[in-house]
Amino acid sequence: MQRGRCIPPDLTMEERRELENIRCRKVELLLEIQRLREELNEAIFDVEGLDLLEGSKTLQRSKHIGMGRKKFNMDPKKGIQFLVENELLRNTSEDIAQFLYKGEGLNKTAIGDYLGERDDLNIKVLHAFVDLHEFTDLNLVQALRQFLWSFRLPGEAQKIDRMMEAFAQRYCYCNAGVFTSTDTCYVLSFAVIMLNTSLHNPNVREKPTAERFVSMNRGINDGGDLPEDLLRNLYESIKNEPFKIPEDDGNDLTHTFFNPDREGWLLKLGGGRVKTWKRRWFILTDNCLYYFEFTTDKEPRGIIPLENLSIREVEDPRKPNCFELYIPNNRDQLIKACKTEADGRVVEGNHTVYRISAPTPEQTAEWIKCIRAAVSIDPFYEMLAARKKRISIKKLEQP
Repeated sequence: MQRGRCIPPDLTMEERRELENIRCRKVELLLEIQRLREELNEAIFDVEGLDLLEGSKTLQRSKHIGMGRKKFNMDPKKGIQFLVENELLRNTSEDIAQFLYKGEGLNKTAIGDYLGERDDLNIKVLHAFVDLHEFTDLNLVQALRQFLWSFRLPGEAQKIDRMMEAFAQRYCYCNAGVFTSTDTCYVLSFAVIMLNTSLHNPNVREKPTAERFVSMNRGINDGGDLPEDLLRNLYESIKNEPFKIPEDDGNDLTHTFFNPDREGWLLKLGGGRVKTWKRRWFILTDNCLYYFEFTTDKEPRGIIPLENLSIREVEDPRKPNCFELYIPNNRDQLIKACKTEADGRVVEGNHTVYRISAPTPEQTAEWIKCIRAAVSIDPFYEMLAARKKRISIKKLEQP
């Protein structure tokens, strides 16, 4: 017996040595197996640690991307800057455009604001963004539906002009020969957008007919007329199904009135048969003048859009420090405004002018200055007029 193990007595000396060698080798192999097991366990532990680390990095990356989206929705430029600085987005027009086109978790109003900016990078992003849309073999209404759903069109005239110009260029590239120039596509696109508003806005009483739509768009094809069938088909498409406009989830009343251009108590002259002065809390923001009965009211009693209005200081025998909002060159035309009646009904305003009195001359001057800065001209009419003028000039220049 050796090392506590039994050796058969009938083995020769040679066989005994061989058996002992086998037993030693077995011990060595068992030790080797144990060592390999320990190494394997260490390797598994290291891999699991790497997986946990990688998972943690992925989680951290997702959190940063989520934070970047929130920053973008509050301030698009700062959001993009945050994502670039944290190496979550490459600072190229193509990558930024792809990020906006996917739109995951992004406010479509913020997308529209970013695409409309005039900085060189923003303009490159706009064109890269538009190039991601495939308009081949789509009629103009179908292409506009796709385009206007990918962001919310901003209100500033210059932003709209750049975006619709980019759309017209892309559409004409994808559908060569449909229009003689991008100007034609541009003008007709605006005509379709305005037709959508006219047909489906309940405040528009006189709905345009197909004949009127065709007539309004005569001569826009570099001086020639577009096929009547094409225009009638566009008309019917919009009549049967209005554009779906993305909801502006950042445009609730709390957001609207959070940082006004100016606010304060003013006296407003009523528009009814009996003219009485009423004290109202006025807020000037987003190119509109809102007035409330009390500062604690959540919804305004009236809204006066400042689009196409003018303002002037006036004298009134009953109240000092007065100014008026009015439509220039349209003495009897009602200002497009609305108010809430006592029973909760929202009705159209009945003012041809809004006469308002401030507490002091200084406040009158300040209100006039702020309102004048906020007054906007309807971008559609200005831009369409300029583009139609360009088309007419081209026609005159033709031999």
